[in-house]
Amino acid sequence: MYARPRRATLRSLIAGLCAGVTALALAVGPAQAAPVDTRSSAQSTGHQNPSAGLSASYAISTPVNISASCAGQNAETIQAVDPAVNAVYDTWIGCKGIGFAGSLDGGATFGAPVTLPGSVGQKGSRSWDPAITVAPDGTVYVAFMVSRSGLTYPVVDVSTDHGASFKTAGAITPPDANNWGDRDFITAGPDGTLYLTWDYGPSAAAVTFICAPSGSCAFATGDVNAVMQKSTDGGRTWSPMSHISPGYPNSGADSAPVVVEPDGSIDVLYQGYVVTDVPTDNLTVAYTYATRSTDGGATWSQPVRIGADAGTMNNGEWWIDGAEALGPDGTLYATWDTQGATTDTGWLSYSQDHGATWSTPVQVPADTLNAPHVMQVVAGPPGIAYVGWLSSSDPRGYAQYLRTFSTTKGWLSAPVQVSQNFGTGTVWPGDTFGFSAMTPTRLVLAWGSAVAPTASNDTIWAATVGVTLP
Repeated sequence: MYARPRRATLRSLIAGLCAGVTALALAVGPAQAAPVDTRSSAQSTGHQNPSAGLSASYAISTPVNISASCAGQNAETIQAVDPAVNAVYDTWIGCKGIGFAGSLDGGATFGAPVTLPGSVGQKGSRSWDPAITVAPDGTVYVAFMVSRSGLTYPVVDVSTDHGASFKTAGAITPPDANNWGDRDFITAGPDGTLYLTWDYGPSAAAVTFICAPSGSCAFATGDVNAVMQKSTDGGRTWSPMSHISPGYPNSGADSAPVVVEPDGSIDVLYQGYVVTDVPTDNLTVAYTYATRSTDGGATWSQPVRIGADAGTMNNGEWWIDGAEALGPDGTLYATWDTQGATTDTGWLSYSQDHGATWSTPVQVPADTLNAPHVMQVVAGPPGIAYVGWLSSSDPRGYAQYLRTFSTTKGWLSAPVQVSQNFGTGTVWPGDTFGFSAMTPTRLVLAWGSAVAPTASNDTIWAATVGVTLP
């Protein structure tokens, strides 16, 4: 959600010191075997596996600090991988702007982090909400939000040398002065076309906020909409906005991850609020919706509400909700979480007809405690989904978790903890985390966590997970 320039624990004006250059000395030697924790889910969690005889097991490497040379707060990481060159790319809020670190040995080691060009704030400017993708030709694109001269918009940086250096490809010019903008997502289609979704409102003055003491801010009112723009020239120029959520400019939508299918069809998941008191645009409860475009984003299908019986999201939810993944068999997976009066529940659903219908949601974390469950999903082999979440539901603080699901057999394991240490619950870890599949059974994760000796600030940790399926 929206970042307020208030505290070091929030995702704006993040203090830190990184090399202000864009050259990155990536590790290019042979992969080094990191220490691993090989354990079944029952062993790692202390609980009996609910799927006896169908237990997945996990070989978890020792997490490494990939933001160590960036002093201050480092949080809200997001990730992409390029299996063709065994590369892992992580970007986050930190390093006096948007930080980036890369690995060319599958996540065993990372190069020193750098600050991306165009992300360093000047005269009160700031940058937030990084997003990242790798095009079919190996080009790395990082998008992030900036606020400058009364305008809020995404900037896109590009690397053509596997993250060794970056330059700014271009920026999106908002059609309205004094606009509002937030959370961007970026992906590349099979032909290299870039698709970028972001939250857009014609008037920043219409947006009011609900801010958490140890989090970022959500929206109480506003002309918020999910929109998409595309680029066919490597991010230098962008098409006009395509309105994903119906009812622009009062559609009440935000947080719209995007995936592109092999035939070029575009699938988007977004959080859609019930809007009252137009034009005040009071944002009440929200649901998760799926929509699809088969004409490059010119038009969108009627949104389908996913898991309506699972509950709603409230407008005080400050983390980025909703994630979507596409399996090799065409299965779409969606994750999100809902809030009750004293509960928060993470969910998974899937669609095998391009998002027209969705399965009955299944609960992902074992707990429903009133704590953030930042959910994400990636696809594995056909019919397999890996679900990760970052949560402070444990009284010891934030931790990174993982679980494996089969569309035919259900859960293949109980939750397993990927992070070895807990992050301080009062320090904001970011609204997202990095989660990718290097191969169908080898995962890479990265997350922000304030652990000793830097418990007052987050650092970015990364680990690999080898999965053995039953």
